[in-house]
Amino acid sequence: MSATATENLKRARNVVIAAYLSWTLDAFDFFILIFTFNDVAKTFGVSITSITFAITLTLATRAVGAFIFGRLADKYGRKPILMLVVLLYSFFEALSGFAWSFGSFLVIRALFGIAMGGEWGVGSSLAMETIPDRWRGWVSGLLQAGYPCGYFLATLLFGFAYQYLGWRGMFFVGALPAVLVFFINYGIEESPAFQQLKAGPRVSTWQILRKNGKLVLYGVLMMAAFNFFSHGTQDIYPRLFLGAQLHFTHAQITNISLIYNVGAMLGGILFGLLSQKIGRRYAIIGACVLALIVMFPWSHAGTPIEIAIAAFFMQVAVQGAWGVVPVHLNELSPSEIRGTFPGFIYQLGNFVASFNAPIQASIAFHHGGDYGFALMLVAGIVSVLLIILMIFGPEARNVSMAHRTVLEPGVAD
Repeated sequence: MSATATENLKRARNVVIAAYLSWTLDAFDFFILIFTFNDVAKTFGVSITSITFAITLTLATRAVGAFIFGRLADKYGRKPILMLVVLLYSFFEALSGFAWSFGSFLVIRALFGIAMGGEWGVGSSLAMETIPDRWRGWVSGLLQAGYPCGYFLATLLFGFAYQYLGWRGMFFVGALPAVLVFFINYGIEESPAFQQLKAGPRVSTWQILRKNGKLVLYGVLMMAAFNFFSHGTQDIYPRLFLGAQLHFTHAQITNISLIYNVGAMLGGILFGLLSQKIGRRYAIIGACVLALIVMFPWSHAGTPIEIAIAAFFMQVAVQGAWGVVPVHLNELSPSEIRGTFPGFIYQLGNFVASFNAPIQASIAFHHGGDYGFALMLVAGIVSVLLIILMIFGPEARNVSMAHRTVLEPGVAD
């Protein structure tokens, strides 16, 4: 292997590591909240349903961050903006532990959401524009596996340190991802595709979005379904379904959460690899079919062992489908705005799905506290919707990451 080829592989490897860790640690910070619902509610004297609104705010404001930081990444580069968002989400996570009232807690979580919203699009575009084409499928799965990996780490923190740290201490630990900035700064280089595109004429983001209006609408609907799929199977599952409804112990909740997050990580990589062989859409359809198969035991089985097995395969399916998302959205994206498009479309969909936790809590309340019914209802609907969207949606497997959208000359924004 030539020195140039070796250097290119090293660059690609370091970018994958940086993108994976930045999303893993971002998810770690996000999921700390779902394990602290009860104590945060007690501290501020509000209901658990009120605390779930903090998740809604975080998810809703991610679209703002995706657009702001995506535009900055398209203008100044992926690498410096990725460093910025890592610093910001770490800062606001730690600041959450200093909240002095319920109102201040909500404001800080909204700011955290803005910072969190910037990471996924910038990190995934940096990775997809740098790696060899043949890596796209498995790297997509690996990057998305960072999300359940962050959940896994938050579960470990909850299981083994919560009794010592309390809810505020959990958020203080969330400042640690800031050290990743040193690796990003010294270990990776800017995206070659960005450098190539930057050398050409600048075009208007709004012009490209208008030209691709149907794609934007499709992408937002697709990502709304995807976000209902993930948050609808994760956010209320451990503390409200396993804890409040089934009355499982702290240890049982921890173990089950660890088990299904292992399934999630395996599913992301497995279906990401599969998508390189059979196409992005067919891989997603396969994952959704698996989710429908295991949905009833996942939400209605009685014993901890039955629940753990079903939850393992449910998250293989959910994160298996999600494992295709980074590559699918980046391949569908117009190249000139890839820093903005994937993350912004993702987070707009997230905004639509941001009321998932209160919706599921309300459904359960109106069905006698049956969180299992609420979980199955939401997950079942979006599984079917995703299958339909994939059947009729576009495919752009292995498209060039540096191709330009054909446009009439326009004024750059």
